[in-house]
Amino acid sequence: MVMKKIFARNLRDKQVVSSDGVTLGVLNNIVIDVRSGSIEDLVVKPDIALDKVKYKQDGEFIHMPFDSVRAIKDYIVVDKTMSLASAAEPPVTEG
Repeated sequence: MVMKKIFARNLRDKQVVSSDGVTLGVLNNIVIDVRSGSIEDLVVKPDIALDKVKYKQDGEFIHMPFDSVRAIKDYIVVDKTMSLASAAEPPVTEG
């Protein structure tokens, strides 16, 4: 997927919604692979009504693979199916 360049600071606190219009939460942070420089995951503060069980959980946050992102404009749209949890655990964060 080719996206226009955007500064990370402009992403923080953007609303994250699924491709079918369900509010998932608000972007809190991103996880970057320091070796490749690629964005791995979105770290999202989930909406209070969201069933978090279906997502990779990390404390009060959920992780969604960056590959699930379909659009970034006024809000971040993620593919509903791809944003659900995989068998992998959330990455260990440093410092």
